[in-house]
Amino acid sequence: MTAAIFPSLANKTIVVTGGGSGIGAEIVRGFARQNSRVWFLDIAEAESRALAEELGGRAQFLKCDLTDLAALEAAFATIHAQAGSISVLVNNAANDDRHALEAVTPAYWDERIAVNLRHYFFAAQAVARGMKRAGGGAIINLGSVSWHLALPNLVLYETAKAGIEGMTRALARDLGEFAIRVNCVIPGAVRTARQMALWHTPEEEAKILVQQCIKSRVEPADISAMVQFLASDDARLCTGHSYWVDAGYR
Repeated sequence: MTAAIFPSLANKTIVVTGGGSGIGAEIVRGFARQNSRVWFLDIAEAESRALAEELGGRAQFLKCDLTDLAALEAAFATIHAQAGSISVLVNNAANDDRHALEAVTPAYWDERIAVNLRHYFFAAQAVARGMKRAGGGAIINLGSVSWHLALPNLVLYETAKAGIEGMTRALARDLGEFAIRVNCVIPGAVRTARQMALWHTPEEEAKILVQQCIKSRVEPADISAMVQFLASDDARLCTGHSYWVDAGYR
């Protein structure tokens, strides 16, 4: 796939959560190709350090447990101190752990919401102050096709992902007067290493292709391409909406 270059992204400070692997890692690579100043947060240290080494200093890794809000605040303070105002936040980190309704406890509910929803809000809160002072910015949240399809054994994940779409619209309204754009990217069935190892058997892959309008698997680079566009000045009037990259998965 030929990658577009967006001159407006050069030298901008970008933060990607969950950037060490999967879709997040490809988003990090995409912004590195744009000559952005990329920082990514992740709890998976080995994968993240390997990515930072692969990119040869074009992306900086900070280890951070995003469910620890004090650690999250400290990570953003470090980035602000070293790189100044953050131009773009990509809220990507999530975990689609399967679960049965009867197995969910209050503690598991709290943990899953913390992993998949809560940090999106507090990361946005952390960058909004600097974006207001700078006269604008972009926040891009990663949603999921899962709740639109009502996939089984994912009720907490789908609850969180539905909430992200609502949060996106609300933040877009509240932050729009400051020229801060907030959008949501909804990936379809993306062929990541995790999905292929855990869920996408050959039988499931065949089923996915039948349900898609376009008979090609969605790759992490396809999601990254949309994220880069929405982060760029080319998308200057795009806000408060969800953008699907799913090959027409229905």
